[in-house]
Amino acid sequence: MTMSELKKMIAEDKPTLVDFFATWCGPCKMQSPILEQLKQQVGDTANIIKIDVDRNPDLAAEYQIRSVPTIMVFRNGVQQWRASGLQQLEVLASQLKAD
Repeated sequence: MTMSELKKMIAEDKPTLVDFFATWCGPCKMQSPILEQLKQQVGDTANIIKIDVDRNPDLAAEYQIRSVPTIMVFRNGVQQWRASGLQQLEVLASQLKAD
C-alpha cells in the first residue's frame, strides 16, 4: 500500500482501523483472527487494513511504529486511537463505534 492510498482510505467518513504488523511477530499472528472476527461484526461500516511493516517501512516510519502489532483508528483523516500489543475484540469494536 502506498502513502497516498492509505491517506485516501483514512480520510473517509467511516472509521478505518490500521493494523501495523510483521509476519514474524507472535502477537501479530494472534491478532489476525481477532481482526477477522471484527470485520465480520462491523461489515462495511468500517475499513480494516493490515500493513506489513517490513514491506512498508516508509509507512511504518511515517506513523512512528516502534513495536508490532500497533493498531490505529482514524476518522476523517484524524487519528482517534492508538495502541500497541495484542488487542481484544471488544476493545477494537468499541473504538470503531466511538464517536
